[in-house]
Amino acid sequence: MPVLSDEQVATYHGDGSVLVKGMFDAEEIDLLGRAAREDRELDRRSQGREDGEGGSVRLSLWNHPGNGIYGMYARCNRIVDSMEKLLGGEVYHYHSKMILKDPEVGGAWTWHQDYGYWYQNGVLFPLLSSVMIAVDPATRENGCLQVLKGSHLMGRVNHELAGEQAGADIERVDEATKVLELVHVKMEPGDALFFHCNILHRSDRNTSPNPRWSLICCYNAARNNPYRESHHPCYTPLDKVPDSAIKDVGIKRFEDDDTDVVWMGDNDKSTSSLADLEKR
Repeated sequence: MPVLSDEQVATYHGDGSVLVKGMFDAEEIDLLGRAAREDRELDRRSQGREDGEGGSVRLSLWNHPGNGIYGMYARCNRIVDSMEKLLGGEVYHYHSKMILKDPEVGGAWTWHQDYGYWYQNGVLFPLLSSVMIAVDPATRENGCLQVLKGSHLMGRVNHELAGEQAGADIERVDEATKVLELVHVKMEPGDALFFHCNILHRSDRNTSPNPRWSLICCYNAARNNPYRESHHPCYTPLDKVPDSAIKDVGIKRFEDDDTDVVWMGDNDKSTSSLADLEKR
């Protein structure tokens, strides 16, 4: 599949996100899903966060893309070239995470912006973007992502800690919901959502019997190198791979990968507790 078209890039900049249907084919997603569900290291490294409503979301987060299947997704041309088109130049891998939203217990996340957290890490400009790749179908019943269309144009909103979550200023969010369209982002396996670091987003609890797992890869513009160290990396050249690398590598999990993976928490130099709450 080619990189994002000019029309898709315009949609991203106007709305704050763009959904690409079928960016990855059934074989590619099957490999990712099988690898993730069988990966004991991914499961061992997962962290849970309570939502205050009886639910919890598990996620595993790592800084550098390796040589396994997760790294092939994060480094493949169709993703990286699309990110470079969105951000207007060279990008590097900021981090990736697997969201493990389990049936009936997968918790909710409050309204937030990713830059609301990442601002604390010394990145001067909101020149960061993420892509969410659906491993499972994402529906309203299993807690699909919700976005406020165009909210990235509001700029960074203050975030405050509340229990185990950090959320955007609720008064400003409430006013934004009066004038901006709320979109429930329904996705099929293989769909990819590119979204701006300042778009307001949240998700409901998973009340269904079905999981909602997804891989999220985040990127920073090379020219936006942080001015101080934090728990996410400074500029590190990204070694792109051809799209075919996903199928070529097959089910190569973290437990099969000899890459020196840096997990969230292994080298935490964060200066703000907000940074510990990056999730959705």
